Amino acid sequence: MARLNPFKAKSRRDDDDDDEDQGLEIDGNTVAGGGHSALPTDITQHHLRVSRALKSFLAHQGVLSEDDAQGLQALLDKPVISPPAHLFDRSHPLPEYFISSSHNTYLMAHQLFGTSSAGAYETTLRAGARCIEIDACAPVRKKGHEEQKAVRLDELGSKIAVIVEYHLPDEVETQAAPRDAYKAKKKAAPPPIIVPELAELGVYAQSVKPRDASWYVEGKIKDGPLEHHLINISESGLASHTAEHAAEIARHNTHHLMRVFPKGTRISSRNLSPIPFWAVGAQICALNWQTFGAGMQLNDALFAGSAGYVLKPASLRSGGSGTPILDAPRKILRLQVAGASDVPLPKGREVKDLKPYLTCTLLQPGGGAELIKAKRKTAAYHQRKVVTLPFLGSVGGKGENPAETDPVWDETLEWEFEDNELVFLRMFIKSDDSFSSNPILAVAAVRLLYVEPGWRFVRMLDLKGHETSCSLLVKFDIQNR
Repeated sequence: MARLNPFKAKSRRDDDDDDEDQGLEIDGNTVAGGGHSALPTDITQHHLRVSRALKSFLAHQGVLSEDDAQGLQALLDKPVISPPAHLFDRSHPLPEYFISSSHNTYLMAHQLFGTSSAGAYETTLRAGARCIEIDACAPVRKKGHEEQKAVRLDELGSKIAVIVEYHLPDEVETQAAPRDAYKAKKKAAPPPIIVPELAELGVYAQSVKPRDASWYVEGKIKDGPLEHHLINISESGLASHTAEHAAEIARHNTHHLMRVFPKGTRISSRNLSPIPFWAVGAQICALNWQTFGAGMQLNDALFAGSAGYVLKPASLRSGGSGTPILDAPRKILRLQVAGASDVPLPKGREVKDLKPYLTCTLLQPGGGAELIKAKRKTAAYHQRKVVTLPFLGSVGGKGENPAETDPVWDETLEWEFEDNELVFLRMFIKSDDSFSSNPILAVAAVRLLYVEPGWRFVRMLDLKGHETSCSLLVKFDIQNR
């Protein structure tokens, strides 16, 4: 009977982190994923409106007068984040960067029965991915007589036909010698899994799925490539090593590339949490870009303002210790939450049905593969609830205070955390529904290293990664403990 208790079930769902790992299918209009600077400058389509209540709030705070339209626009134009310029310095070796990366790029939505589309590459690259996955394979038809016929366009579909040079037998002998040597090498080698012509292209990143721990214990792979190896490993495979060997793995990743991909059970395109793997220096966290869920929101926060490459923290680069600073000072984040304007109304819902509140989760790497989460939230807002706001006086009743789509909270949320460059904040506007899971109305995520202090309007996104007309007015304040 306890499981049938709607109030208990609601509480359990509301505190369930999986409930906030939602994402809808990304399409060509998304602005999120791997770095906004990769997008056209005219991508912003929504003009932001500021509610009367928030204008009064800013006036009460002494930020600007209530009728200062020019000052309000200037505040709207202020960036929420300002990534340090040195993080985009392109003069470092490739292993010293985080790289915005995609897994199974060609798939749309579901990992098993989602359709393939060449358009998925365009969407992913426009949204900022710089490492994409291409599956190249054998012929349209089986080898034999039928294969010799010209392929029809409808058979080719979305495949890419590659033009490859063919040298005639009577060409100059200088070209024959290396070709004969290649044929002899190919004949002596065991049957390859990868087409040799493609394998030869692995000059700077030769992908290896490790069979033992030699790659981080000895710094080289038994029977593997002598240089430029890339450790290609699943999230669960890496997590089994990081619990005890995080420091060794991080040191390995100061000089070599690592690609972490989602475990095979993530068939619905939900993603791994990249923070623990970034924390050990993994450059390529290959995410399912099909949906804008938690992993993609964090990816967007890390690469915001970049072209898809961000320099790793100094401790994770060449010459670094490979581990976070011992006894790092602790800091306090105070997030003063004023309110929001134009909260999106779900299809089929009425404004009076909403009870919007803000919930925020601070995320930071722990030891090994651990991810530390700390959630805070405001009270739910409802227009007909009697409220006392210092800048509006005591108000209550329909029409006297802002509508549910323009909520005012005027609360401060606070966290204490260990100073670390890989601390993120995810922010959700949700509705406190009585007998069902609380829906996510809008979302935003930031890397704390990038945030600007003071009052800022955060433009909120929907679960497809589209910009909305909703803005959240908050003030970031980070101090030493």
